[in-house]
Amino acid sequence: MQMVARSLLDTLKEVSDDERDCIAVLERISRLADDSEPTVRAELMEQVPHIAMFCQENRPSIPYAFSKYLLPIVVRYLADQNNQVRKTSQAALLVLLEQELVERYDVETKVCPVLIDLTAPDSNDDVKTEAVAIMCKMASMVGKDITERLVLPRFCEMCCDCRMFHVRKVCAANFGDICSVVGQQATEEMLLPRFFQLCSDNVWGVRKACAECFMAVSCATSQEVRRTKLSTLFINLISDPSRWVRQAAFQSLGPFISTFANPSSSGQYFKEEDGKNPEDCSSAQENSEQIRTAENVTTEDEHNRTEDLSSCVDDDFATKLETAMEDQNTVSSNSQGERDFQTESSFHCTLSSESCGEMADKNEQSSHCCTAGLQEAVLNSQETSLSEQELYNSFHFWRTPLPEIDIDFELQQTSEIILNREIQELTMPVSPNIPMATRKELEEMIENLEPHIDDPDVKAQVEVLSAALRASSLDPQEETMASVGKETDSQPELTINDQQNFKPILGDIVPLIGDSVENMDSTLHYIHNDSDLSTNSSFSPEEERKSKVQDVVPQALLDQYLSMTDPSRAQTVDTEIAKHCAYSLPGVALTLGRQNWHCLKDTYETLASDMQWKVRRTLAFSIHELAVILGDQLTAGDLVPVFNGFLKDLDEVRIGVLKHLHDFLKLLHLDKRREYLYQLQEFLVTDNSRNWRFRAELAEQLILLLDLYSARDIYDYLRPIAFSLCADKVSSVRWISYKLVSEMVKKLYMASPSTFATDLMNELVEKFCRCHKWSGRQTFVFICQTISEDDCLPMDQFAVHLLPHLLHLASDRVPNVRVLLAKTLKQTLLEKEYFLNSANSHQEAVEQTIMALQMDEDSDVKYFASIHPASTKIADDAMSTASSTY
Repeated sequence: MQMVARSLLDTLKEVSDDERDCIAVLERISRLADDSEPTVRAELMEQVPHIAMFCQENRPSIPYAFSKYLLPIVVRYLADQNNQVRKTSQAALLVLLEQELVERYDVETKVCPVLIDLTAPDSNDDVKTEAVAIMCKMASMVGKDITERLVLPRFCEMCCDCRMFHVRKVCAANFGDICSVVGQQATEEMLLPRFFQLCSDNVWGVRKACAECFMAVSCATSQEVRRTKLSTLFINLISDPSRWVRQAAFQSLGPFISTFANPSSSGQYFKEEDGKNPEDCSSAQENSEQIRTAENVTTEDEHNRTEDLSSCVDDDFATKLETAMEDQNTVSSNSQGERDFQTESSFHCTLSSESCGEMADKNEQSSHCCTAGLQEAVLNSQETSLSEQELYNSFHFWRTPLPEIDIDFELQQTSEIILNREIQELTMPVSPNIPMATRKELEEMIENLEPHIDDPDVKAQVEVLSAALRASSLDPQEETMASVGKETDSQPELTINDQQNFKPILGDIVPLIGDSVENMDSTLHYIHNDSDLSTNSSFSPEEERKSKVQDVVPQALLDQYLSMTDPSRAQTVDTEIAKHCAYSLPGVALTLGRQNWHCLKDTYETLASDMQWKVRRTLAFSIHELAVILGDQLTAGDLVPVFNGFLKDLDEVRIGVLKHLHDFLKLLHLDKRREYLYQLQEFLVTDNSRNWRFRAELAEQLILLLDLYSARDIYDYLRPIAFSLCADKVSSVRWISYKLVSEMVKKLYMASPSTFATDLMNELVEKFCRCHKWSGRQTFVFICQTISEDDCLPMDQFAVHLLPHLLHLASDRVPNVRVLLAKTLKQTLLEKEYFLNSANSHQEAVEQTIMALQMDEDSDVKYFASIHPASTKIADDAMSTASSTY
C-alpha cells in the first residue's frame, strides 16, 4: 500500500486526459486515507502537495479535485493519533498554503474551523500545541482579514492557557509574527495585554520566548507605546532572575533599540525661525506639509526633500550659527528650547559644520545601511500615518535644538547669562520632586536588599539607591555655593563616581521600585546632569557635547546596552554577550544618529580591543557600514585607528576588513586613502599559506580599488600585487587575477597619458611571455585571452603590443601552452570583428599560426586548432577551468 501511495502521482499523469479516470483515482485516494497503517497515511501526506500541484495545473479537466478529495484528508490528519502522520499533514498544509493552492473560501470553511476545534480546552495536549503552532505559521499566508476574524480571538485565549505552559510558549514564540500580520491597532488593543502577561509568566521558557520576539512586537506598535510601555517591560526582562531570559533579552536589546529610529528624521531636519526670510519660511512650510501628508516615505524622496530644503536656506545662516556656537563655551539648559521646538510649525535643515549639499550626499549613503530590525521599523512607520506631534517632536530629530543666540552679545555677557541660568536651575527645590515618603521608600528598599548584597547586581542597585538618597538630602543652596564660589575640583556630595554608577544600573531599578519611585526617574536624571555641570564651569565644547544625554531612546535601554561590554556580564549573563553587542552596534548607531556617537564611542573602542577574536571579527565586517553612518569626519577620527588595528589582526579578523576594503576606503579623503597603498602588500602574507580564499578576496577588492586611485598609483603599487597573484599556486586565485590585470590594462589605457598601459604590457611580455617556466607563459596566454574577451584594449592596440608575442608561443615546447594558444586564437581572436572584416597583416599572421597549429604533432593542439570546440561535447570539458589550468 505504501508503494501505491508513492505511485499515485504517476498514475494521475497517465490518466489525466480522461476526467472519469482522474476522478476514479482520486476516489481511491480517499479510500487509501482510511488505511490502518500509519506509514501508508504518512506516505500519502507526503504525496499530497505534488498531487495538488498537478490538479492545479490541470483544472480544466479535473475541477475542484483538490478541494473535494484532498483537502479534507489533510485537515483530518491534523488530529491523527500517530505523531508522524500529524507532522506530515502539518507540513503538507503549510506547503499548500504557501503555494496558494488552497482557496480562500476553503481556508475559512474547512481549515480554520478544524484548527479552532483542535485548540479547544478539552482537546488533546499535544494536538492543541501543534494546532496553535499551525495557526501562527499560517497567519502570514492567509492575510490580515482571516487572521483577525478567525485566528486572533483563539490566539488570545491560548496566551492565557493556565494549564499548558507549552501552549503559552508557542504563543510567545510566534507573537511577533501575529503582530506583524494584524497591524498596529489590533496589536495595541488586543495583543499587548496578553504580551505583558506572557512576559511575567512563571515559566522562564515563556519569558525567554517573549524576549526573543520583542523586536517584532515593537515594530508593530507606535512610538509612544514603544517608549512608554515596551521599554519598561524590556527592562524587566533584562533584570529577570533567570539567566536564560536575561541572555535572550540582551541579544534582542540592540534590535529593539533600532526600532526607535524614525524615518522622518533621516533627512536631519532642524527647525529654526531666525535667520531666514519669509520666502524661506513659506518654502519650508510647504515642504513640511508635504512630509506630513505622505504616508509612504521612500529613502529617495527623503533625500530629495533634504536637497530642496538645503537650497532654500540662507547662505549666511549656517556660518553665523557656527560662529555663535564657537563663542559659547558653557553649557546652557535646553529644556525650554525643546518644548518650544515641539510647537514650531516650520523647520530648516541646518548642518553642524558641513554644507547642506555634503550632508545630503552622506544621508543618501547612510540610507543604504539599515539592519534588519531598522528596516522593519521603517516599514512599520511608513504604513502608519503619524500625527503632527509624533512627526515633529524633539525626540525625532537627530540633533539637539540649539538655544537662541544673539551673536552681537559679548562673550562675557553670554557667559554670565548662561551661568545665572545654571544657578537658577541648580537652586530649584529638589525636595518637592523627591518627597519624604519617597525617601522613606528608598531607605526601606535599601534595607530589603542588604541581605542579598553578595549578588553583584543587587550591590550595584544598593549603590544607586544610596546615591539617589544622598541626592535627595542635599542642601541646594550649599551645593550651588560650592560649585560657583570655588575654582578648585571640589565636588557636591553626589560624587561623579556615584553619578557614573547611577546610569548603567538605572534599568535594573525599574522592576524593583514602585510607581512612586518610577516617577522619580526624570528628577534623578535632572540632578545627575546639573551636578555634573556644577563641578566645572569651564567645559570645552567637546566635553560639553559628551556630557549631554541623548533623547532618541530611553536612557535606561542605552545604559543596559553599554553595559554589555562589562566583564561581569560575561560571567552572569552570556560569554557571547560582547559579540551580540558588536553585531547590533551599527543599528544602534544609526538609530542614535551621528550627533550621539559620543555615547557609543567608548563602547566601540572597548569591543575593538576585546580579547575574543569573534567580537573583533564582527566589528571588522561592519566597520564600512558604520563609516557611512558617522560621516567622513568621525570616521577619520574614530574609525580609522580601529581599522588600522584590524589590518594587523588575525586572518579571521582581517578578512572582514578585506571583504569591504573598497567600501571603507572610498569614504576617506584622497590623501588618507593613499596611505593604505603601502599596506596593501601586507595582505599577501597570511597566518596560513593554505588560506587561498584570502588572496582571492584581495584580487576581487583590487579590481574595485582601481577606480579610487590614479594611474601612477595603480602602476606603482597595485601592479606588483597583481603580478604576484597571477603566479599563485591556486587556480581560483589566478583566474581572478587575470581579470584584475585585464581591468588594470583598461584603466591605464584610458588614463592620460597612456604610457603606463604600454609599460604594463611590456612588463607582461617580459615577466610572463618570456618566463622560463611554462606556467608563466600559459599565464600570458590567459591574460591575453581575458583582455580580448572583455574588450579591455582596442584590437589595433592589442595587435601591436601583445599579438606578436602571443603568436610566438606557437613554437613553445610545452603542449599545454600550445593547446591554450589554439583555443584562444580560434575561439576568441577570430571572433572579433577586427580579424573578420578587415584584411591586414595581423589577420594573416593569425591564420598562418592556426595553420601551423593544425599541423602540430600533439593531437590535442591539432584538434583545437582544426575544429571549433563549441560544436562538440568535448568543448565543455576543453573550456572548463580545470582543464585549462596547471
